[in-house]
Amino acid sequence: MTETILNWVNICVKKDEEILLLNRQHDNFKGWIQPGGKVEFPESFFEAARRELKEETGLTALNLELKGISGFTNPSKKERYVYYDFLCTAFEGQVRGNDHEGEPKWWKISELGQIDMQDDIRERLPLYRRKGSFERIHYWNEEKHCIGETKTILYD
Repeated sequence: MTETILNWVNICVKKDEEILLLNRQHDNFKGWIQPGGKVEFPESFFEAARRELKEETGLTALNLELKGISGFTNPSKKERYVYYDFLCTAFEGQVRGNDHEGEPKWWKISELGQIDMQDDIRERLPLYRRKGSFERIHYWNEEKHCIGETKTILYD
């Protein structure tokens, strides 16, 4: 059986002690999330991150640092959802909303623990700000229909 891989990008946009998040209230990713989305073949991962950031926030990335790889693996179905996690600290343009993706808002890093977001995002956001890179993979338990194990590996 051949492995199926779907590629996505996440962008953590940081300005001083704030992070830009989107208030997403549709599909399975409700709550505050970072900009990102599916990589459209044949674009590169960096091109996808730059495109998604522009589409969802109006900002143009002037720098993108690949900080890590995260995602979900379903061993039973041989499926992987791979997220390329980028940090952006230099950009141009004005933040604007996108009705479909959610309204953007700058949040103080100290406030992130108080806002509605998925646990995976809450746990992954500090990884963007640390020195080095990371890998964070959730292994899906098909029988129980839930995450069976999560591995986080930090590289300095």
